[in-house]
Amino acid sequence: METFPDARLNRVLDQLRLYEHPLLDFSAHAKGDGVEVVIQFKDRSAPVHTYYFDLHPRDLDHPQFEWSFQRQLFDSLHDYLIEMFVRTPQSRAERQRDGL
Repeated sequence: METFPDARLNRVLDQLRLYEHPLLDFSAHAKGDGVEVVIQFKDRSAPVHTYYFDLHPRDLDHPQFEWSFQRQLFDSLHDYLIEMFVRTPQSRAERQRDGL
């Protein structure tokens, strides 16, 4: 018989197996009563960070988990890709330093 943390982790791992991306790897591990999802760039030599997000027990146990998981995964992917920018128009200090 699975304990709640094991069942919750397996539920997330089952969902992650449904997603394949050419640039990113997905994994997860138990974190307390919840689960931490890990998103990594496949090219480990690229100087980008690893992205983590937590799934709480109330979300993992919800009957609509699959839909809320997809929304949270896609929101996290958006955040992760935005955080990968090295420079943006909002980088005022850098622009001033470079004389732009």
